[in-house]
Amino acid sequence: MMKKSSIKLKLPAIPDIELAATKTSEIVAKHMKLSKEKSAEINMALIEACINAFEHSKSKQDIYVEFIVDEDSLTIKVIDKGVGFDSSKVKIPQIEKKLKNKSKRGWGLKLINELMDSVEWESSEKGTVVTMKKMK
Repeated sequence: MMKKSSIKLKLPAIPDIELAATKTSEIVAKHMKLSKEKSAEINMALIEACINAFEHSKSKQDIYVEFIVDEDSLTIKVIDKGVGFDSSKVKIPQIEKKLKNKSKRGWGLKLINELMDSVEWESSEKGTVVTMKKMK
C-alpha cells in the first residue's frame, strides 16, 4: 500500500520554468508506474496551467505547484496569487476560426480539461487554484 505523499514547488516567473514542474511530474509518474501516454498528458496539462498562471494572473509573485501522490491517483494543484478569473466567461475557441487565425493561442483550459481525468477551478481576486487529477 502506497503512503500518500506531497511534493511542493515554488516557481519564479522566469522563461521556461514550467519545465522544472514537468521534470518533477515525470519522476512522480515513473514512481507511480503510469504509462508514458498518461505522463505526457499530465505534462501538457501542467505546462498549460503554469503558463496560464504566469500570463493571466497579472501577478509578479511566484506560482506554486503541489503534487499529491495517492495509491490510485495523482493530483496536481497550480496556485497563483493573481487577479483571478471567471471560468464561465472564458470562451473556448472554435477550431475553424483558430485554424485560419495566425494565433494558435487560447486552447489552455480546453486542453487541460481534455487531458486530465478531473479539473476544478477555484478563483477569486486573491488568486486561482487549478486542481487537476489523473487516475492510475
